[in-house]
Amino acid sequence: MAHERIAFPMPASCEVVFDVFHYHQWRARWDSLVSHTEVDGGAPCPYVGAVSENVGGGLLRALSMRTEFVSYQRPRLAAARMLGTSFPFSKWAASMKHESAAGGGSVLIYTYNIEAGPRMLRWLIEPVVHHVFRRQTVKRFERMRAFLATNASEVEAWQRGYHGAGSPSAQ
Repeated sequence: MAHERIAFPMPASCEVVFDVFHYHQWRARWDSLVSHTEVDGGAPCPYVGAVSENVGGGLLRALSMRTEFVSYQRPRLAAARMLGTSFPFSKWAASMKHESAAGGGSVLIYTYNIEAGPRMLRWLIEPVVHHVFRRQTVKRFERMRAFLATNASEVEAWQRGYHGAGSPSAQ
């Protein structure tokens, strides 16, 4: 099983970074790793117990994964695990922790565990899967950082209206 923890400095507050990842309307604007993501039942963002369908983007378009959120504590922590399997993964789980940083920014700490399958070929394919997954993860969060550098104020304005208007914001 491959395990990694990667820290990404972000040019926006924990609240903005959290929402840009978890609210599908924002994620669709920057996340090329996923072409479509949807919470069962149509919620705009996940919550504890929510199951989501995530369809890969670009060269990973054939990869589709169903995940269940086991933690969702806006704006500090979210964690999910894969339901079933999705080749090349036999197991997948990840968490995103957000910490405030000086100057109004934050640090996103992404931790994941992956296991590649089938079991008989794990020794061969898992190092390759881990390498590709790590590389794509770094690219993904670099795209998120670039999006935030130019769009954080737009997200903040949306938050004032959305979260301030009594709309459900998963706690």
